[in-house]
Amino acid sequence: MTRPIRVLIADDQSLVRAGFRMLIDSEPDMKVVGEASDGATAADLARDTRPDVVLMDVQMPGTDGLEGIRRIAADADLESVRILILTTFDDDAYAVEGINAGASGFLLKNTDPAQLLHGIRLVAGGGELLASGLTRRLIAGFAVPPQAAADDTVFGVLTAREREVVALVAQGLDNEQITQRLCISMATTKTHVSRALSKLGVRDRAQLVSVAYRHGLVQPPRTR
Repeated sequence: MTRPIRVLIADDQSLVRAGFRMLIDSEPDMKVVGEASDGATAADLARDTRPDVVLMDVQMPGTDGLEGIRRIAADADLESVRILILTTFDDDAYAVEGINAGASGFLLKNTDPAQLLHGIRLVAGGGELLASGLTRRLIAGFAVPPQAAADDTVFGVLTAREREVVALVAQGLDNEQITQRLCISMATTKTHVSRALSKLGVRDRAQLVSVAYRHGLVQPPRTR
């Protein structure tokens, strides 16, 4: 039997945490392993409980969620922990700052429960999740200004095929779509993505997208 996805909830409101706990614990493939009311406690509990996914509120008293994300992302022992931001603030800057800090996704607290559960499963499996409207355009627009051309000091470690795969990831293609586009096997696609993550020193696909835009491998989509 596959072990359940271990989830840590970080939110300063006890009722919100209780609601998330009830929802998550009702799923046979998930288990809440801890609760925190600020970012510092979340980082400490992550070290103690080693969750698969942290649901992280952004605005909390004391140490906020963004700092909590940074602490978790900076800890080499927590490399496998994925972070999903949950907030009531539909603010593009929060999404981008959180992703650049190390989060794998962003959802609003008024998200449908089924979508939240889907998000947990998605990021636990190494995927990325951006809420409706919070697209790659936002990563391109709110991160540091993009380069005019690909920065070889960053992407020089990649093979030509790996660069191509990273560019397609940044454009929003999933592994199946990349496989079809390049006429390669799924295993080959996954290998290219995995090697690119390792060579560029990023945690997951969300950070891969950010790096691709910030360092000029792909250009931001034009806005009308």
